[in-house]
Amino acid sequence: MKIINKFTMNMYAKSANEGFARSCISAFASQLDPTLEELNDIKTAVSEAVTNCIVHAYASKLGKIYITAEIIEENILRIKIRDTGCGIENIELALTPLYTTVGGERAGLGFAVMQSFMDSIRVTSKVGKGTTVTMKKKILPRITVNG
Repeated sequence: MKIINKFTMNMYAKSANEGFARSCISAFASQLDPTLEELNDIKTAVSEAVTNCIVHAYASKLGKIYITAEIIEENILRIKIRDTGCGIENIELALTPLYTTVGGERAGLGFAVMQSFMDSIRVTSKVGKGTTVTMKKKILPRITVNG
């Protein structure tokens, strides 16, 4: 599919940057004229993906998060959030709702939330090399009535 527009950024995997990431993606996505509900869905999914990098990928060290957002044909927003952290040993298990490797206040719903708010997500990972989450959401064109 043809890329119409593209945006890339990277940042330290710090909690303070989670809100910044969701704001940047929200601003980029706004050119597709999403509804507030669509925009909130995108922001929530981005928050979950970035938080996963902060909490799981770099549990005891400071690393970087790499984000790419693209607008592709047919009004589709594609977001890739990548880390170079510890990786996921069992992706299928990690995608299971309520599964977490951290425990405590973590509910293990990050991937389930991403799946519920985006049209598709794909997770690829290599232990010791990092994880990439690719999410897509089609923004339906709004019909306006003149007059």
